[in-house]
Amino acid sequence: MSLSYKEMQQVLMDELRLYHYPIAVKFFFDEAELETFKDKAEFYLPVKPMTFCQWEIAARMKGQTVLSGPEGLGCSNALVSFGWKEIDDNEIKSHAKYVRDLAQAERFVRSKPRLPEGLKAIAVGPLGDAVVDPSVVHFYCDNMQAYHLAVDYMAATDQHPLKTNVTMNSSACGGTVYSYQEKTANMLPACSGSYNAGKTERGEINFVIPGEHMGLTVERLLERKRNLGSGAITRPGDNFPGADICKNCPLIIFKKEK
Repeated sequence: MSLSYKEMQQVLMDELRLYHYPIAVKFFFDEAELETFKDKAEFYLPVKPMTFCQWEIAARMKGQTVLSGPEGLGCSNALVSFGWKEIDDNEIKSHAKYVRDLAQAERFVRSKPRLPEGLKAIAVGPLGDAVVDPSVVHFYCDNMQAYHLAVDYMAATDQHPLKTNVTMNSSACGGTVYSYQEKTANMLPACSGSYNAGKTERGEINFVIPGEHMGLTVERLLERKRNLGSGAITRPGDNFPGADICKNCPLIIFKKEK
């Protein structure tokens, strides 16, 4: 079975009741691939420099595809994550609020995932509108949605346990870079930047899947549905998320006596 990206998005929106569109994130290192994207896609450009997680607001909430190079990115953390800026003293000092001292800040900053030089542009847009294969697919979702994605991902890729990479900031930008470079899913909380600038809700979490594993993950979800009657792991047979009833609940019954 081979699903289109539009079909994958529809399955995910229906079966997991996603609040937001899954975001196809594409890192363009190849000029020819970038030109192919420009020819095929309908896209928007940032009017002013903003954060990467703000680009993703257009993708996940408005269903728009955004394309930009470093000129449209106003976040130094993201510029470093994407290999568009060197780590300098100002970058290290900007992390002082997270750490014990500047020496620790430098070690932590240098340990974060970072793309090599040569990135030409980045596109973010709804998975269903992808015209080139995404580098990663980024979900803003709740705890149970992330759990279902993680279980299906692990079963589909025969990987267990799933090890994730949590950094003190750069959750959206660095989180996608980690998944792209390590070729594995990543699950991590919002950081202060994506909470404030990127408008991530307090109850939302990031889940990122490498683009080449997206089809396998969705096919595993559909396999479960065929075998168990629905996409809910928590309550097979019920639509997601399923009835919130524990196994013992039918036995725990009280009768008014007096």
